[in-house]
Amino acid sequence: MKFVERNEVRKHFQRFIFATRLDDLAKLVKYAILSHRWLDTGELTYEEMRSGRRRGPGYQKLKRFCETAREYNMEFAWVDTCCIDKNSSTEIDESIRSMFRWYRNSALCIVHLAESETIQDIMRDEWTKRGWTLQELLAPHRMKLFDKHWGPMTRYRNDKSLEDTEVMKTLEAATGIPLDYLRRFYPGAVMVDERMRWAARRKTTRVEDIAYSLMGIFDVSMQIAYGEGGDRAFCRLIETIMQAGEPSVLNWMGEATRNHSSGVIPLSPRSFVDRTLHLGEKMEMTMTGLGLQMALVILPLRVSSTNNQRATLGYDEVTLEFVQCPAVQVDFLDYATDVHHARQFAFGIVNYSLRSSQLPRIRGKSTGFILNRGEEGWYLLCVPVCKPRSEDFVGLNLISHPPREFDAWKKVQMTGLKEIKFPNIPSDSYFYIGREYLESVYL
Repeated sequence: MKFVERNEVRKHFQRFIFATRLDDLAKLVKYAILSHRWLDTGELTYEEMRSGRRRGPGYQKLKRFCETAREYNMEFAWVDTCCIDKNSSTEIDESIRSMFRWYRNSALCIVHLAESETIQDIMRDEWTKRGWTLQELLAPHRMKLFDKHWGPMTRYRNDKSLEDTEVMKTLEAATGIPLDYLRRFYPGAVMVDERMRWAARRKTTRVEDIAYSLMGIFDVSMQIAYGEGGDRAFCRLIETIMQAGEPSVLNWMGEATRNHSSGVIPLSPRSFVDRTLHLGEKMEMTMTGLGLQMALVILPLRVSSTNNQRATLGYDEVTLEFVQCPAVQVDFLDYATDVHHARQFAFGIVNYSLRSSQLPRIRGKSTGFILNRGEEGWYLLCVPVCKPRSEDFVGLNLISHPPREFDAWKKVQMTGLKEIKFPNIPSDSYFYIGREYLESVYL
């Protein structure tokens, strides 16, 4: 086993680079990569490898990894403990952004399950519960699992088998990830709600890594800033994902982050648990200082009934009905202190579509947010309204002050997307409405 720097690896393959097609380089530059749970007693570091201080359980694990890689005819092996200079912020930033790609391009990912002796032990192994090991499970094309004694857990050369093997079924049960995605996973900002659920119960040592460990899965990149806090890091991740216009990023429930002007940024992957709504095609989303700008189909709602629980439980059970279609109702728990009749309500449909006619096309089963807005604040009502003299303005259409002014639409707090069914219209069928119902809002 020899510790080599990047430049040595580059020199080793230099003579092949110009004589080899780009598509064939991956076949030429073969390396094994390790997926593992870091030891509590400390792993071998980059500095220790350079200085020759190679001892302890971390070194023994590294040695067994390299021996195993050699058995699979790998010339090079890479491990995150000692192949990253942790004193270099630039190298840490590059490594974290590139981690998914490095695992993806490996010829073999060797997984060491330090708490497992049998396949059934995988269900309780800490490796299935860590944040970084999620992408280490999904990214590689070829993966081999080894038990705590470094014995192979199956007879297969590649445990990512297309067959319904015992180990694959166990991984599916332990992680909640369907077999098809375990076998062939494609990164991207799609199915955001489902992919967040895979990460919801995983843990990381540093709180920011909850967000950083998901960048490769969603194929996004953002600056690494340890010390910013987990909430802010996850907020930046969601904002970056939103640039793709994937509506499933909105399919969450609970409290929104307080680190952003938008009310549709969740706190963590846990916010996506138990959210199974099916949304439509991509839509335009633009993050602004006022919140997430989106065009929604706005249909007015009115309060149908209220079950007052505020004295005992701190909320009211409110039923709203569509003004133009009273047969359709939607419920929510209102934690706000405002009286219901002092606010206006609306349903903002997300999964509509626009075609060449540019007329909103609405599904029989539609999904959207419950929106509300209150009257202008008292501080604005205290400002006197003046009536200009007509002789001071030429050609300007002067009108009287409207009797009521309302603030902008906002999502009702603590509510997620709601699904409604319009009467006598099949769920997958459409009907058209006028463009006057299409409105740009800031959520």
